[in-house]
Amino acid sequence: MEETARQRIGYVPLEAMDERMREEMRRCAREGTPRPESSAVRANAPNAFWAFADSWKAIFHGGVCDHAIKELCRVYISRTVKCEFCGNQRSIKATTAGLREQQYDDLLNFESSTKYDERQKAALAYAEAIAWRLETDDAFWDRLHGHFSDAELVELGCFVALTFGQQSWIRLLGIDHHQYMAETTASMAPGFESAEAAAKTRASADYWANQT
Repeated sequence: MEETARQRIGYVPLEAMDERMREEMRRCAREGTPRPESSAVRANAPNAFWAFADSWKAIFHGGVCDHAIKELCRVYISRTVKCEFCGNQRSIKATTAGLREQQYDDLLNFESSTKYDERQKAALAYAEAIAWRLETDDAFWDRLHGHFSDAELVELGCFVALTFGQQSWIRLLGIDHHQYMAETTASMAPGFESAEAAAKTRASADYWANQT
């Protein structure tokens, strides 16, 4: 995100929310993915707030497909649409399950990388085909069916569609981390634990958004 970006839709103050919505905001601050800022924007339309929160809980944090696979696809989409707000978050649940920070590094070159197994590569190819509207053939679908059940493919496809749409929109908003319920650092990527640390990380030539 450029430092000159302006926020285009305001945050709803916590005190203006009902108790159920405030509890979800506290969960965002405590657990992240999503962080509070994007949720505070969605709170301008409570129906949209809950439609996203409920869908996210059902198909990202829950569901039949392993969470770490979905987390890799989420961050792949972040790199594809260059949504820095989303791309600089990490799922605590995926990290606890063993996903390593180094596995985020090669997402845009996943096919040639040694950091992913064949199941992860198949999932990322699925995300790539959805995001880039790629033509597919029998070999593509044979590959997917070799690693995933129909239920997993439906869930993963719906999840990629949801995160692709949300991140494409969030990229336009001009929001950033540490602007809302800023005392919390849950789910932040290394180097983004504070606004000051984030500014230093973004200035580095090695920062992912400076590479693409």
